[in-house]
Amino acid sequence: MTTAPAVIAGAVLAFRDESIFNTPMMTRTLRSALVALATVAASAAMADDPPLYKVTDGYKVDAETMKGFRTWRAAACDRCHGANQEGLVGPSLLVSLKTLTKEEFVKTVRDGRLEKGMQSFKTSEMVMGNIDHLYAYLKGRSDGAITRAKVEAMAP
Repeated sequence: MTTAPAVIAGAVLAFRDESIFNTPMMTRTLRSALVALATVAASAAMADDPPLYKVTDGYKVDAETMKGFRTWRAAACDRCHGANQEGLVGPSLLVSLKTLTKEEFVKTVRDGRLEKGMQSFKTSEMVMGNIDHLYAYLKGRSDGAITRAKVEAMAP
């Protein structure tokens, strides 16, 4: 899907040889307009994305995030990352998930980091089938929205 800023940028490039576009003032104006349009389009796209997790009172989470918590417990991730995700022999996930992208997280869980002692979970149907939920739970913890490691389901 082509975004509006990409279409506008293409149009500007197509007409760049026209004399009106060859002035420094117009170049700066167009660049500023493109940046503004890209920012608006990115904000609109993010507004359409559903939130990763829903939490109230710091520990009551939606059903999908609850699946992430249950996956965390069932896979015994706390053995290395600590019961509160603050790290033991493995790193603090509260810190790591501030910079890891979702793709990096999935790759790490799927492939492991054998040189650092982390096993691969690619053969675990439970973990891989709930990887999005696990990410949501841990991201909520890292973001500070989920304030307790042990969560409860929101009332329906």
